[in-house]
Parts: sequence; structure tokens; C-alpha cells
Amino acid sequence: MAGPDPDPDPAPDARRPARLRKVPPAGWTALAASAAFALLAVWVTLAPAGPLPWDSGPHAWALGHRPPVALSVARAVTDTGTGAVPYALAVLAGLYAGRTARQRLTAVAAFVLCLTAGLTVRRGVMYLLARPRPPAADWAVHATDWAFPSGHATAGALTAGILLAALRLRGSGRPPRAAVALVVLWGAAVGLSRVYLGVHWPSDVVGGWLFATSWLALGALAYGLGAATRD
Repeated sequence: MAGPDPDPDPAPDARRPARLRKVPPAGWTALAASAAFALLAVWVTLAPAGPLPWDSGPHAWALGHRPPVALSVARAVTDTGTGAVPYALAVLAGLYAGRTARQRLTAVAAFVLCLTAGLTVRRGVMYLLARPRPPAADWAVHATDWAFPSGHATAGALTAGILLAALRLRGSGRPPRAAVALVVLWGAAVGLSRVYLGVHWPSDVVGGWLFATSWLALGALAYGLGAATRD
């Protein structure tokens, strides 16, 4: 008669090293997004002074599909990803996230700091890589500075992440799907508008999204570590 298995196969989580089990999801997200951004940045740097292989198709499509109404919409959307709008949304997100005056003040400060620091670091990376924009003849709006990573795409994604964080912090459960979808669609539309208006290659926008994802994940990781320390 066979006895019980003296060494049953441990659960998958138990087979993991202890250090790996302690890494929160935000840490893995930050690592993956940072690695993807670094690889894309190297590709952009080593490529000839022009588009990557997958940049030309969307750029050409945008140039061939520009009715006046669509251009007006794209310009309106792109304007929400720069200037005071992202900061105003970050302040509103902080006011919404907190339940007391102190919580609101802390959330506003944290969200504005996250946005400001992220855009500042992004600007430094942009000058370091110094990637040229598409030809100026293709532009449907005025643009300045270098191309990678896109500032509008980064700002839109950072702000969208901040808004989602506010919804999560204020709600007792999952945020409303309609609100989440609206925020995500807006953040994506800001980045895509830059390609449609001809001032960025698609890889510039993807770079902005990856950079923002990494930055937001690092912020979430810092928040989680701070909460654990307070507990």
C-alpha cells in the first residue's frame, strides 16, 4: 500500500525565490516598460536619420487622409495634451482622490509632482537622443524641439494614469468602466493626434507611452512602499 507522497510538488508561488514573490506588480510593470523604452531608444538612436520601418505607413496614411473637419478635431485634441490642461487635470484628480482636506492637499501635491518630474526627465531624454521630427512640410501644426519621446504622448499618458489613480483611490471597488474607458481613450487620442498632424513618427508616440508607463509604475511602487512603511 503506497503511502502519502513525502515531498508533494509545491504550489507555483512556493517554488519561486522569496525575493521574486515580494516584487509587487508595479515593480514588474516598471521593469518591463523601462526595458522596452530603452530598447526602442537604442533602435531610434542607431537607425539612420529617418523613420523606423513601421513609421512610414501610418505617417503616409495620415498625410493622405486630412479633411478639414478631422484636422480641426485633431488640433483640438492635441491642445489638451500640453500647457496648463494636464496640470489642471492633475489638480482636479487630487481634489477628487482625497476625502479630507489633508488627503486632498497631499494627493494634489503628489500628482503634480509626478507629472512635473516625469515631463522634466522626459525633456532631458529628448535632448539627449536628439531625434529629428518628420519633414516640416508634413506638419499641420507648429512644433518645436526634438521628436523622441513625444511630449504630448507622455503628458497625455501621465495625466490619464493620474486620473485613473484618483478614480481607484476614491472608489471603494473598481472604478466605473465608462470613466476608465473615457480616460484611456483621451490619453491615447492625444498621442495619436501627433502622428495624424504629421509632427511625430509613431515610434515617438510609443516611446512617450512606454516612458509614461514606466514613470507611473515607479510612482505606484513608491506609493505602495510608503503605505507599507506607514502600516
